[in-house]
Amino acid sequence: MATVGDFVLKRLAAWGVKRIYGYPGDGINGVVGAFGHGDTGIEFFQTRHEELAAFMACAHAKFSGEVGVCLATSGPGAIHLLNGLYDAKMDHQPVVAIVGQQSRMSLGGDYQQEVDLASLFKDVAHDFVQMATTPAQVRHLIDRAMRIAIERRTVTCVILPNDLQDMKAVETPPREHGTVHSGIGYTGHAVVPRHEDLQRAAAVLNAGKKVAILAGAGALHASEALIAVADKLGAGIAKALLGKAAVPDTLPFVTGSIGLLGTKPSWDLMNDCDTLLMVGSGFPYSEFLPKEGKARGVQIDIDPRMLNLRYPMEVGLVGDSAATLEALLPLLEPQAERSWRQTVEQNVADWWKVMEARAMNQAKPVNPQRVFWELSPRLPDDVILTCDSGSCAGWYARDLKIRPGMHASLSGGLATMGSALPYAIAAKCVHPGRPVVALVGDGAMQMIGVNALITLAQRWREWSDPRLVVMVLNNGDLNMVSWEQRITEGDAKLAASQNLPSFPYAAYAELLGLRGIRVDRPEQVAEAWEMALASPVPTLLEMVTDPDVPPLPPHVAPKQMGHYLRALLRGDPDAMGIVTATIKEAWDGLFPGRDKT
Repeated sequence: MATVGDFVLKRLAAWGVKRIYGYPGDGINGVVGAFGHGDTGIEFFQTRHEELAAFMACAHAKFSGEVGVCLATSGPGAIHLLNGLYDAKMDHQPVVAIVGQQSRMSLGGDYQQEVDLASLFKDVAHDFVQMATTPAQVRHLIDRAMRIAIERRTVTCVILPNDLQDMKAVETPPREHGTVHSGIGYTGHAVVPRHEDLQRAAAVLNAGKKVAILAGAGALHASEALIAVADKLGAGIAKALLGKAAVPDTLPFVTGSIGLLGTKPSWDLMNDCDTLLMVGSGFPYSEFLPKEGKARGVQIDIDPRMLNLRYPMEVGLVGDSAATLEALLPLLEPQAERSWRQTVEQNVADWWKVMEARAMNQAKPVNPQRVFWELSPRLPDDVILTCDSGSCAGWYARDLKIRPGMHASLSGGLATMGSALPYAIAAKCVHPGRPVVALVGDGAMQMIGVNALITLAQRWREWSDPRLVVMVLNNGDLNMVSWEQRITEGDAKLAASQNLPSFPYAAYAELLGLRGIRVDRPEQVAEAWEMALASPVPTLLEMVTDPDVPPLPPHVAPKQMGHYLRALLRGDPDAMGIVTATIKEAWDGLFPGRDKT
């Protein structure tokens, strides 16, 4: 007898699902058990924690273009999914969560592990969250969860009471009043705006003399079109953090990342432009965009809800970014005056000199910028990069040069800690033949990263290319928060809050059967990267770095400077090292490459 659990897997397989990331428990046993009832066509990928499962489902969607699916039991298991699901929701990734629930007759009885899951998931999966109460309902719940996740690029959730999972499946509901007869398949909607709207957008862009383009995650597949439009308009391209791989940093007019973790050329690009073209980005920080009224604006986004949200735009185009840019291109007039482009390119060239100078500054013991600077030219052409939140995201944003063919992502909208390593493992599941590099802070590593390493040690032999490098910035400090306390609050670092316990990351990796390399001298950094990237075994690089090197923003406001000085005067325990490192960084910003002595 085929059960509801069997049918759930069969229906998901019909939708093209090949892998489910999850952790078992009695509330979801009917579905987990169905994996053992024959060839389902779906792999069950056991994680060490449900939060890791949700992160992996999000990364699966990011790196495959498919729907990510995660699974958890009732009560605590379902609760643990939430952080990873919010990561998917805020980065607009299609993820379906399948969660168990106590038996139907117990609901409302204050039963063990009874949680009102429909209410719990109502925010993160607000477009669709439903609990099944009868087998005939399951077909359309799975179909709608998948279809809505794809259409809305969001999280959906199906809740399955454990007694229902073991009941006889109903594959075809009866043809009678009150039943729903759903089907499989999704065709999408129009991806190119109306011609008259394209003409209005072109008129704005053609009138611009200093055009700036901001590319986000929605433009990751539109690289060629973005470059063609930028060339025609003589524009520079800045990138939101999720759009880091949208265009290569090897192009002279690509100014790099924007925002607090961004570059000075991107700051200058936005402040000096007269026209802004925003493509597939929901970049939230208005202080890094042009001053309102100073620049005319055109925005392209597949989601009309995201239009005119970050900057007042004259024209909003609803459509796929690549298809829309390609349709727009013939309507654009070549910009004959190239002085704006030349200024942008000179700013970019000067900035890379600043980055190199800062990376080579002496630190105690290793400058974190050097870790990323030395990695950049050694990245394999087809690498997939994942990065955690924190100070490592700042160095990732600024020091790494993305080349064509590379893929990169992190937790953008949620900016949560703990995502880089599960992202990396999911990337290897999706692309087992590509090398992957995970860039992780020691805070995130101690949260759930050490647990994810156990899964890595278990699964890596299944991959055709075993190269997966986990780089841990070991500075003993929750570094980004320490800097935020100083810069935004004017408070000295609170050691009880910020200091991390010592942990032997490289030795722990060796204990698991992986390779571990500990680096505590700057001259070791380049060689360590080369060894790790050539290793036939996944490798953890423990980089012992200086927490006092400041991630200077592209523009320091007087208020921020005042807070910074006040924090030092309040007796910051790292004040002397911070002052020394800050002077070096500021010097290099003014005189890159010149001797500081």
